[in-house]
Amino acid sequence: MSDIQNQLDADQASSHPATASHTPMMRQYLGLKAQHPDMLLFYRMGDFYELFFEDAEKASRLLGITLTHRGSSNGQPIKMAGVPYHAVEQYLAKLAKLGEAVAICEQVGDPATSKGPVDRQVARILTPGTLTDTALLDASRDNQLLSIFQSDGVIGLARLNLASGTFILSEIAIGLLGQEIERIAPSEILLADDFQHAAINLCKVAKKRLSPWQFDFDSGFKTLTKQLDTYDLNGFGCASLNPAICAAGALLDYVKHTQRTALPHINAISVEVTSAYVQLDAATRRNLEIDVTLRGEAAPTLYSLLNTTQTAMGARLLRHWLHHPLQDRNFVLKRHEAIAELIQEGVYSPLTQILKAIGDIERITARIALKTARPRDLSGLTASLQQLPLLQAQLLNSQTSLLQTLGSSLTPSNAVVSLLTAAIKPEPSTVLREGGVIADGYDAELDELRVLQNNHGEFLLQYEVLEKERTGIANLKVEYNSVHGFYIEMSRTQSESAPTEYRRRQTLKNVERFITPELKAFEDKVLSANDRALAREKMLYAEVLEQLAPHIAGLQANAGAVASLDVLCCFSERAVTLKYVAPQFTTEAGIQIVNGRHPVVENISQPFVANDVNLNPYRQLLLITGPNMGGKSTFMRQTALIVLLAHCGCYVPASSANIGNIDRIMTRIGASDDLAGGRSTFMVEMTETANILHNATDKSLVLLDEIGRGTSTFDGLSLAWAVAKQLLEKNRSYTLFATHYFELTRIVDEFKHAANVHLDAVEHGPENNKAIVFMHKVEEGAANQSYGLQVAQLAGIPRSVVAAAKRKLFQLERNQVAENTSQPDMFITHELVAEIPIHPVLRELETMQADDLTPKQALDFLYKLKDLINKD
Repeated sequence: MSDIQNQLDADQASSHPATASHTPMMRQYLGLKAQHPDMLLFYRMGDFYELFFEDAEKASRLLGITLTHRGSSNGQPIKMAGVPYHAVEQYLAKLAKLGEAVAICEQVGDPATSKGPVDRQVARILTPGTLTDTALLDASRDNQLLSIFQSDGVIGLARLNLASGTFILSEIAIGLLGQEIERIAPSEILLADDFQHAAINLCKVAKKRLSPWQFDFDSGFKTLTKQLDTYDLNGFGCASLNPAICAAGALLDYVKHTQRTALPHINAISVEVTSAYVQLDAATRRNLEIDVTLRGEAAPTLYSLLNTTQTAMGARLLRHWLHHPLQDRNFVLKRHEAIAELIQEGVYSPLTQILKAIGDIERITARIALKTARPRDLSGLTASLQQLPLLQAQLLNSQTSLLQTLGSSLTPSNAVVSLLTAAIKPEPSTVLREGGVIADGYDAELDELRVLQNNHGEFLLQYEVLEKERTGIANLKVEYNSVHGFYIEMSRTQSESAPTEYRRRQTLKNVERFITPELKAFEDKVLSANDRALAREKMLYAEVLEQLAPHIAGLQANAGAVASLDVLCCFSERAVTLKYVAPQFTTEAGIQIVNGRHPVVENISQPFVANDVNLNPYRQLLLITGPNMGGKSTFMRQTALIVLLAHCGCYVPASSANIGNIDRIMTRIGASDDLAGGRSTFMVEMTETANILHNATDKSLVLLDEIGRGTSTFDGLSLAWAVAKQLLEKNRSYTLFATHYFELTRIVDEFKHAANVHLDAVEHGPENNKAIVFMHKVEEGAANQSYGLQVAQLAGIPRSVVAAAKRKLFQLERNQVAENTSQPDMFITHELVAEIPIHPVLRELETMQADDLTPKQALDFLYKLKDLINKD
């Protein structure tokens, strides 16, 4: 039982004579903690947020802050840990990254009038999926809250980006949940207590279990229609998505509970159909290293290479586009046309300069809607909106429909700009509690109060002159400091001549300080002006946020246009800098790429050897052989990335690219195990291969690397052959199939739609120390060897080990020839030739230890071989 539960139980049992009572403050704390048992409670006490009991222990461990004991409650020492209120954001950010939920408890009562503990309430709740503060979020990544509900064999999904207001519903088959979680990449998942799925156990994001009744359809329907202010959901196209509506209702209730306010920026629902995108399963997203390397790093990746966006909104949208390649060619072609115009007209460069001055309009708008916007959010919004007409001016003569649409969406509301310009200082204070936020001239009453605050120096000078004349004390001074307020200062000697109405305020070593009724009255007026001015500013600031609420939809449209324009400018700049070309979509099936390049590898490895790809209904499967390190994996991945970039609307790294209809990209590359899931490397390989065989179609691009390597040679070879056969006969997918099984190359003799290609390498140098050079060029036909031992030598394997391996290889190859009659070739059905006898010279060479021979012994050995040949 937890410490907190012990305290609560003790409180309920306070009638027991052995139970000591809690302090009033602890009763207040325990009551609030009971309402949020699964969260860390940050309890405001003066200038600190304190945590108690188990929360203190946990926070100390996670945040590295000091754990102390202070006082006792109910006879038990109170464990405490705290953070300063002015530095709380950095601690909250760390907790958010760790997936922790936090309830922020603020003082809402007046300490001056409170009897007992000051009244406190939970003002906001922070969970990983409901963050909106700039300090707590990655500016380049969307923060998604995902809700999942299963009904009648269908999974309903609802996801919300609270920082932008984007609300999306969809429904999927149960087996696709893992793929969807990988695609959406949520920060937090909401689930019913009774929902179980293997994909949920595998994902590492924060999960919140809710009671099943919170996913009720009727209550979810009412919640959604109330939020959207509609009679039904027909206008949003989701009326028949019952499981998704259940998920969405639970999600909205959860967000309202955490935010403690209305959500006016959530004003629409989008229905997402997964078939609208070129499908990428979870393995493919990892293997293509779209925005995370296989080692889990942010670079080098496709995203890190392409991201030259100037705004946070553009950076997030670029990531979204890369993970959501479109199947709708019309929309993709609009992006290509816009890029072509930006490049031809030279417009992308001046647009980029303007975009640099634009802040995160999207997230600022969300904080305005949630009433959590800070002063510098509003000043930043003002500066950003003032840049939009400059963007529009650059797009006035646009010829493409997409640029025309974006240009029309860049019109800021004059009312918003006028309000913000008039109401908010260009450089306001960081936080509202410091004042100095509302612009001078906006409110007459505030201006008067500021005059009292700022112009008391003139009054003090005049008062000092009058007092000197009245008292005859020439060295008298009237001054002010923030600790003691206003005072009259004179020397100890002169103080004996002070008038009777002077009341002593402070005695120092050589001087005395006094206050008079008149000076005290002025002090009260000035100090009350400070408090009244701050209260007035808070009220006016709240009014400004209220006045901005009707303009939220317009601000969201502005943000969306800026983000799209930013990504298009980014694509244009990358196309020019990296020498990319516009891909062509064809009605003919297949993929034809001339001089294709891997976008990331060519950027870090020069010179890069470009290669062609030709896949069509008569050339469906390319069986790729060649040495390790020869470039097989790079060749396959670059093909997939070129297809992906084309469907994202980006130009591609090639001389030309003609792409037919593609519905999905699927990969099985690399060796990895799943220890947590109890799956071996081979099991992972087979699971991913099974997914491909079940789901690939005749419009799919499939990449397979080294199928069957995790088991015995003949098991692996048999599996690889059967997988290739299935892809050729049943799936009919466009397939790049890399293998080291040279026996597999004979599959082209049986299937006319398969072809052999290889990446070659050459050896040069003396016989006993040859070096290998990889050509990286894809040629027709099969490779003649793998060069595995040469690569091992490059990797630093000791020469003695490599030499032993060469001898063993020679022995195995000889034995293989000798044993052909007992081990039939799986691809040959006729009778095999008789056993080939081994020549005596070969026997002698097998036993020879060349490294151990002296020059004389080597010469004698050559004569011996010559005698054996002559005898034969």
